[in-house]
Amino acid sequence: MKLSKLLQNVSVIECKNVDMDLEISSLAYHSAKVEQNGVFVCIKGYKTDGHKYLASAVEHGAIVAVVETFQDTDIPQVKVEDSRIALATMSSNYYDNPSKKMTVIGITATNGKTTTAFMVDEVLRKAGKKTGIIGTVMIRSLNEVIPSVLTTPESLDLQKYMAMMVEQGVTHLTMEVSSSALELHRVHGVDFDFVCFNNISRDHIDLHGSFEDYFQIKSTLIRGMKPSAKAVINADDSLLHDLIQEKQNQVITYSVESDRGDLYCTQLDLSTGIANWKIVPNPTKSTLSLLNSEVKIALSVPGYHSVYNAMAAMELCLLCQIDIETIQDGLHSFKGVERRFELIYDREFKIIDDHFANTGNIRVTLETLKKMKYEQLHFIYAIRGSRGVVVNRENAEEICRGIENLPLKTFVATKSVFHVTEKDVVTQEEVSVFQDIMNCCERTVPIYDDLEEAIAFVLKEVQPGDVILLAGCQGMDSGGKLLLEKLADGKSEKEREEIMDSVKNRICGI
Repeated sequence: MKLSKLLQNVSVIECKNVDMDLEISSLAYHSAKVEQNGVFVCIKGYKTDGHKYLASAVEHGAIVAVVETFQDTDIPQVKVEDSRIALATMSSNYYDNPSKKMTVIGITATNGKTTTAFMVDEVLRKAGKKTGIIGTVMIRSLNEVIPSVLTTPESLDLQKYMAMMVEQGVTHLTMEVSSSALELHRVHGVDFDFVCFNNISRDHIDLHGSFEDYFQIKSTLIRGMKPSAKAVINADDSLLHDLIQEKQNQVITYSVESDRGDLYCTQLDLSTGIANWKIVPNPTKSTLSLLNSEVKIALSVPGYHSVYNAMAAMELCLLCQIDIETIQDGLHSFKGVERRFELIYDREFKIIDDHFANTGNIRVTLETLKKMKYEQLHFIYAIRGSRGVVVNRENAEEICRGIENLPLKTFVATKSVFHVTEKDVVTQEEVSVFQDIMNCCERTVPIYDDLEEAIAFVLKEVQPGDVILLAGCQGMDSGGKLLLEKLADGKSEKEREEIMDSVKNRICGI
C-alpha cells in the first residue's frame, strides 16, 4: 500500500522528508510490533508516550513515523494534531474499511453493555445471520474466539478484528463501546449503522476527571453517528432526555418505568426473579413504527436490569429487520453472559457470580437479591484494583447501603493478588478507602490477600438454603471456577463434570 493511500483522510499538518509514493507493508503503534517497511504511529498513553520509543521502532524496521511533534531523527515524519485519530483513520484505510462491509451495532452504557450485546447476537443468530461480537468478555467471529484485554480494542487491533470477520463472512457485528474507547478515538472511523445508549451512572471518575466529562464522552457515540444511522436510547434515564431531543429524528426510545418510550412495558412480573411482560407501542409517538400491536416477552435470565437490556436489544433487532417472533424466541433462549448475575450453582445452596463493576451494577444486583427467597447471604467481594479511590469509595458506599436489609451472614473482601494482572493490582489507597467506608458503616470486613483463602472461609459458613455472592471485576474472574473446584473435590468423575459444567467454557479468568 502506498503511503498516500494509508494517509487518506488523515489531517496532516506538515511532513518532513516524506515520499508519498513509498510502499508500506505494515502499521504499528507498539515499537516492538513494527515490521520492515512499516509506519510507526507515536501515540500518547496514560502511562507513557510513544514518541519515546521511535528509535526502537526504527530498529525494528519503521521507515515513516506519524508524530504530534517532530523528533530529532532522520526518519521521515508526518506531523498530525492527534496521533490517535490518525491511527484510527490509517487503520481503517489499511484494512480497507471493513466496518462498511457489515451491519455494525455499537452499544454504550455504564451497565449492561455486555448483556445487551449478547442478547442482540443471540437474536441475530436465531434469525440466521452470520454474527461477530467484540466486547468485555471476548472477540468472537465465525471461526474463533479470543479472550478480551480491553472492552473495545485499540483502533488498529479493532480494524484487524473487523477485517478478519469480513473475510470469514460475518454480516452483523455487535460491539461494546467503552468510554475509554470513545475518549481515545479507538472507534473513530467505524461505520456504525445502529447505536445504543442504555444508561449512565457514576463510573471511571478517576479516569475521566468528573461525571460531567464522563457523560459527554459517552454521548459522542450518539452525537457522532452518521445521518443515516439510528439510535436506541433509554427514555427512563433522565440524564439522556436532552440527547433524545437533540437527535430526535434519528432516535427510537424504550421505557420500563413509564410510558415515555416509543415502546414501553406493561404487566411486568418479576415474582420469580425472572421477568415476563408485555411491550406496547406508544400511540403518541411517530418517530418510528416498529410494532403494530402488543407483544409478550419472557426471559430465562434473572434480574430487573435484564428487562432494560432486553428492551434495548429488541429495538436494535427490530431496526435490523428481524421479525418479532424471532426476537421473542431469541430473548427467551438467551441464557445470560458469564459473570453477569450468573447462577453457577443451584443445589443445596446457590452461588451467584456477578461483575459488580460500579454503583449502578451494585445497586441492581443487591436489589435483585432482596427480591429472591433464600436463608442467609455470604458475600465475597474483590476490591476493584487500579481504578482509583473515587470509584472504590463510591462502590463501598453503595455496598453499605445495599446490604442493609439483606440477610447477610458472612462478608469478606479480597485483593486477589494471585489472580489479577499488573493493570488490575489493588493499591494500598484502594484498600484503605474500602476499610474507611466499612468502618463508617460499622462493618467488620476481613480482607484476604488470596482469593482462595476468602472462598475457603465462606465455604465453612454456608448452610443449605443459603446464597453465596461472588462479586467483583477482574479480581473475581477466577472465583467461580475456584469455588466450584473446591465443591467438586473428591466427587466422582460424573458428579465433578456436573458441578463444573457452568464454567467449563468460560473466557473470564483464563
